[in-house]
Amino acid sequence: MSKKKVGIIALIIIIISAVVMVFAYGIKNKQVVVSEDDKMKIVVTSFPQYDFARAVAGDKANIQMLIKPGVETHSYEPTPDDIQKIQNADLFIYTGGENDEWVEGILDSIDTSSLKTLKLEDCVDLIEEDETVGLEGVETHSHSHNHDHDDEHDHDHDNEEGHDHDHDEDEHDGHNHSSTDIEYDEHVWTSPLNAIKIVKKINAELDKIDSKNADTFDNNAEKYISEIKDIDSQIRDIVKHAKRKTLVFGDRFPFKYFVEEYGLDYKAAFPGCSDEMEPSAETVSYLVNFIRKENIPVVLYVELSNQKVADTLANETGTKTMCLNSAHNLSQQDFDKGVTYVSIMKENIKTLKAALQ
Repeated sequence: MSKKKVGIIALIIIIISAVVMVFAYGIKNKQVVVSEDDKMKIVVTSFPQYDFARAVAGDKANIQMLIKPGVETHSYEPTPDDIQKIQNADLFIYTGGENDEWVEGILDSIDTSSLKTLKLEDCVDLIEEDETVGLEGVETHSHSHNHDHDDEHDHDHDNEEGHDHDHDEDEHDGHNHSSTDIEYDEHVWTSPLNAIKIVKKINAELDKIDSKNADTFDNNAEKYISEIKDIDSQIRDIVKHAKRKTLVFGDRFPFKYFVEEYGLDYKAAFPGCSDEMEPSAETVSYLVNFIRKENIPVVLYVELSNQKVADTLANETGTKTMCLNSAHNLSQQDFDKGVTYVSIMKENIKTLKAALQ
């Protein structure tokens, strides 16, 4: 059994104990699911949901993010206070997937009669997480699972330049992923077009909860979607005129949806958001040789990383390192400065241009 699975089992035990505490607390303290200023209460697990909800709701909602800025998202454990926040919310937004397995246990254990929930994985077509690391090459034969198809901004990937993607469509009703062997990449928002789908879903939910402010939500969503569309157009233009189509990550790889969207290939020190800390010497050697052979100009790392592997690869090959930010979380300083998904993606455009030159 993997360390990750053992950790999940331990977390479930903690959650059960926490839910009992919350239930006992709730009996003594019946709380109305309305904030003191009568604003809608939205609780989200991490930054992408926070930013999308903030963009749509504006000042018409109080939004709480459970995973605080600067915290490693993959090691988060909910507290009794977090569970109470979920129970008292009007809308709870979470990603889904392996790192959010704790959510289902909580939702099954609390009173959700007045709680609406939105899972990001239900908003988009899911892609299987790669087990491939840089050493083994890249086989981006992803399996896309259809969850929602109401986005008029879908693109025909067969007409795009770059890597040929073999999409085996496995269409099914509902969201029951019966195969326990399949793990889906959770970083669905890294594709701007997925981000648009998610914003639309959040917009629809807010319209239902607070219909008197529906026009405001609709206008806010339209404006934010326009900004994301502009990001998408800029990225497509960069990829179209790029000298190369391969990105090299000396780090984890949370960008599967991004590279699939834009027809890019990649090499990475670790598959997905692996909990491994050190790549093998063989993997490092492979990546060093690949960087030299292909004259790769930039070795990428992800936000809040220690950059150790990327620095090693760069030092060995004389290249530079740059951050490609997945927006999974951000530093407290950036959060306080008001950094958004769009501003992060604008910085990513600069990085992408340098990495593909």
